[in-house]
Amino acid sequence: MKKKICQSCGMPMDDFSGNGTNADQTVNTDYCGFCYKDGHFTNDFTMDDMIQHCADMLEQFNEDLDDDDDEKLSREVAVATMNAYFPTLKRWKK
Repeated sequence: MKKKICQSCGMPMDDFSGNGTNADQTVNTDYCGFCYKDGHFTNDFTMDDMIQHCADMLEQFNEDLDDDDDEKLSREVAVATMNAYFPTLKRWKK
C-alpha cells in the first residue's frame, strides 16, 4: 500500500487522525490537519513560504530520527530536496 502524504507539506499521514477536514467536517485525505482545516488552507503560503516553514521544523525532525540508522539533514539539503519535490504535490502543481 502506498504511503499517504500531505499534498501541501509532504508530511506522512499514517492514519486518519492526521488528515485535514473539509467544510462539512468530513475527512480530507489529500491534506494534513496542519495544512487544511474546515475546507481551507490554514496558511496563505506560497510554495517558497511552505518550504521555509518546513525547514524551520528541521531541528525537531532531526531529533526524532534514530541516531543509529538515519542521517540527519542539513537545512541546505532539506531545502534543495523540498524545492525539487514540492512542485509534484497537488497544492503546488501548475
